[in-house]
Amino acid sequence: MIRWLKPLQWLALGLLATTLSAAAQEQLTEGKQYQRLKQPQLVESGNKIEVIEFFSYGCPHCRDLEPYLTEWAAKAPADVSFKKIPVVFQPAWLNLGKIYYTLEGLGREDLSPKVFQALHGAGIKLWDDKTFFDWAVSNGLDAKKVQEMWASFAVNSKMNRAKTLAANYRVDSTPVLFVDGKFMVQSGALKDSHKGMPAALDFLVAKARSERSKK
Repeated sequence: MIRWLKPLQWLALGLLATTLSAAAQEQLTEGKQYQRLKQPQLVESGNKIEVIEFFSYGCPHCRDLEPYLTEWAAKAPADVSFKKIPVVFQPAWLNLGKIYYTLEGLGREDLSPKVFQALHGAGIKLWDDKTFFDWAVSNGLDAKKVQEMWASFAVNSKMNRAKTLAANYRVDSTPVLFVDGKFMVQSGALKDSHKGMPAALDFLVAKARSERSKK
C-alpha cells in the first residue's frame, strides 16, 4: 500500500503545482497587471525575446526589485535576452548611469547590489565621480581602469543610447520592464509587488514566444 501511495502523492503534488501555476497566470490581465504598447518597439535581440528593465541606482524601488530580478535573470530560458537600461530623470542620475556602464564594461556587474547599498544604506554620494572612484578602489577595482572606462567612448555612447531608448519607450517612472518591445509591466500593478515580478515576466515571455511562433 505504501509503495503505491508515494507515487500517487507525488502525482497529486505535481497536479496541484500545475493548477496553482495556471491560476497565477490567469490573474495577469492585459490592461490591469500589464499593458500592451500601442506602438511596439523594435528589439535588438534577434531571435531571442528581449526583456528590458529601465532603472536607476538612485531609485529605492529599483533597489528593492533588484534581488528578485537578479535571481530571475540567472535562471532565464536560453531564448531570453535580459538587459538593464539606466534612465536620467535628474542630473545626479547621469553619473549613476555611467556607474552602471562602467561596472558592466569592467565585467563587475556583481557590484550593483553594493552600489544600491552605498547610496541608500550608507548615504555615500556616488554620483560624484571622485567619490565613486574612491569607492570603486575600496571594492577591489583598479583606479586607472575605472577612470579610463568611465571616460570612454563606449560608456558615453551607451548613455546616449539609453536616453534614446527611454524616450522611445516613453519611460516616466522606475522601475519598469518591457518584454519583446510590446508588453509593459511594473511591480505596483502586481498582487505581490516586487516578489511577483519573476512570475509576471515568465508569463509575458511565454506570451511573447507564442505570438512570435504565429508569425
